Parts: sequence; structure tokens; C-alpha cells
Amino acid sequence: MNTDIITIKEVAEYLKLTEKTAYRLVAEGKIPGFKVGGSWRFTRREIDAWIAKQLKQQEHDKQHQGQRGKY
Repeated sequence: MNTDIITIKEVAEYLKLTEKTAYRLVAEGKIPGFKVGGSWRFTRREIDAWIAKQLKQQEHDKQHQGQRGKY
């Protein structure tokens, strides 16, 4: 069965993180997830959207970083 619900182990592998780092990030609310019976679960769609948001924010920050010294 192909599902877009993934475990903490799978999200850690997907993001190339250790499981410990994935636990910390989700506990801090930095990556989107939800608990089912005490275990963290994620939707691949929300993780992909979070990645896109992070990339967009980094690009925005990079563009504005060069403008700081102009004024």
C-alpha cells in the first residue's frame, strides 16, 4: 500500500537527518507533524511544502542580505 503518511525514521531519512534531530525539530514545532498514540507521523505533502517554504525563505534572505549595506 502506497501512503503519504510517514514515520519519524522515514522523515529523518528523507531529510537526511538523524532521528534525534528529527525528533527535536518536530518537538520544537519547526517541522510539521502529528502524534498518533504517542508516535510522530508526517504527511509527505506537508514535508514537501515545508521544504519549499524553507527554500523560499532562504532565497528571500539571500536577496535582502546584499541590500543591508546599501542604505
